[in-house]
Amino acid sequence: MAVGSETEITGYIDDSTEVINVAGNMLLPGFIDSHVHFLIGGMGLSSVQLRDAKTPQEFSHRIGDFAASQPGGKWILNGEWDHENWGGELPGKEWIDELTPKNPVFVMRLDGHMALANSLALELAGVDSDTPDVEGGEIVRDSEGNPTGVLKDNAMNLIQSIIPEPDEAQLDAALQAASEHVASYGITSVHDMGDWQSMRSLRTYQRAHEKGQLRTRIYAVEPLETWQKVANYVAEHGRGDEWLKVGGVKGFMDGSLGSHTAAFYEPYTDTPDDSGFFINPPEQMEEWITAADRAGLQLMVHAIGDRAIGRLLDIYAGIEEVQGGVDRRWRIEHAQHIEPEDIIRFSELDVIASMQPYHAIDDGRWAERVIGAERAQTTYAFRALLDSNTQLAFGSDWFVAPVSPIMGIYAAVTRRTLDDNNPQGWVPEQKISLEQALIAYTRGAAYASAEEKIKGSLAPGKLADLVILDQDLFSIEAEQIADVQVQRTIVGGRTVFSRD
Repeated sequence: MAVGSETEITGYIDDSTEVINVAGNMLLPGFIDSHVHFLIGGMGLSSVQLRDAKTPQEFSHRIGDFAASQPGGKWILNGEWDHENWGGELPGKEWIDELTPKNPVFVMRLDGHMALANSLALELAGVDSDTPDVEGGEIVRDSEGNPTGVLKDNAMNLIQSIIPEPDEAQLDAALQAASEHVASYGITSVHDMGDWQSMRSLRTYQRAHEKGQLRTRIYAVEPLETWQKVANYVAEHGRGDEWLKVGGVKGFMDGSLGSHTAAFYEPYTDTPDDSGFFINPPEQMEEWITAADRAGLQLMVHAIGDRAIGRLLDIYAGIEEVQGGVDRRWRIEHAQHIEPEDIIRFSELDVIASMQPYHAIDDGRWAERVIGAERAQTTYAFRALLDSNTQLAFGSDWFVAPVSPIMGIYAAVTRRTLDDNNPQGWVPEQKISLEQALIAYTRGAAYASAEEKIKGSLAPGKLADLVILDQDLFSIEAEQIADVQVQRTIVGGRTVFSRD
């Protein structure tokens, strides 16, 4: 209704008004997470937790202990393990087979581009030494050609295709859990990168919306290859409202750095015969992107390696040349390892860099071993992109990374890696200011969904989505940002989280 001095606001207060005194701490627009996998994240909250497993033994024992608490036959999923925690050795099915004789296992690496199956899961899927290789993916094999249990990118579909689909009750519970989780970190809106092609995510959100149960504003993004289905839906139902928005599609150029599936021009430093690969052929991506753009849908395309980013920029440039320049809000999701000459092209083509700063302080522990020091200079190039007048939108990539915007802001401002080996910041030239990081998590993120007129800043007429922090970020040292906590989260004027 109003923003102003205490004197100006006093006129709005009567006996029925709740007055919240922030008491010198900090009030901000609600954080907007520009890239999450919302329902998978919600489901993962109740699954085995592997992200911080530090050794192969701890990894195995956690899976075994969790399996012991589950009924026989129930799939064990999610997990989010990181083999870099124990030096980079990939896990194998023999690590967990004896501990999981009655439960098929398919636990994901934290980046979502690689997973480990136990022998039971491989048997159920019919994956063995005779299974042919998969384009845009990899079945990791031992020296005799037998699957080790690790599958990458498109090869993961061999297992995922036989995993029972969650029912409505499970999906509804996952939405509730996810909403409560993000609210505790001050997030009021998310851009959900649709994980299923059948629009199950959207239907789950619709059920909650129809009952008035949504507590998080959601931009429900669907897979790029289903663009026609999305276009038909928009034509029939519109693009939604301030609680549930549709009209975006997300595709994949390549995989991830940690799985060695991101597409680079030059080989990986630690594997000289490997430069990654495209998950989908660029020609196919160009066809889908062109058609989706012609249908008026917003493009959000995952590209991590410099070759994938460069090729995607080429596709965007070709479309603009043929179909004309309009306000498309094109996005590149992650935009992690950019060829220096391509940085200015983001601004020239009005492409939004949708980035996740926590990845920088996570990957920064080991990335130079994988791509070398030279390529690292334009890795997570926040400063260089801003200096070229590129619009940044920040997010977490949850479940892949912790959902906390505070940790994302800390990462962008300090670039201090999680192992504390870079106290001045990993590639410190790419640090940005606190104000710039806050904008990327609020106004910039709102711009990335074409909603800057209703959210992203505190102004009369905008949605009452607010977060209160227990400290003023501008009054503390950058290294202390990570310790700041959310006191209260408000969505649409209603408190959805309070630490009191």
